[in-house]
Amino acid sequence: MSEENVEIVRGGYDDFNSGNIAGVLERLDENVEWIEPGGGNAPAGTFNGPDAVGSEVFPRVQENFDEFVCQPTEFADEGDRVIATGRFTGKNKNGAELDATFEHVWELRDGKIARLENKVVDQDAWAAGWS
Repeated sequence: MSEENVEIVRGGYDDFNSGNIAGVLERLDENVEWIEPGGGNAPAGTFNGPDAVGSEVFPRVQENFDEFVCQPTEFADEGDRVIATGRFTGKNKNGAELDATFEHVWELRDGKIARLENKVVDQDAWAAGWS
């Protein structure tokens, strides 16, 4: 099942980057726990359930950015966990550039995403991009 989990996660990035937010939300377990680090105007805290993620996390990206890409470069298959590393890039509505490295820890259960922890490596660059 772990290879399937990598494909579920990879597909979520593809959905997000193509603007298919509904596709991302369909991948989430009804009790998903989605953890965001905050910084600048970025969402902060734990969001529970697809409705919270869809109404409190993703709209903030659209409100703050003209361009925003979450590009994974590596996936580590750990069975029910997938670790994705990559870069956030973009340009916010004030003209500030975003270029920050991330590590996303995904936990899956029964073919659905049960938990995400967004670990931003370059917290200062992340906050500056969200300012």
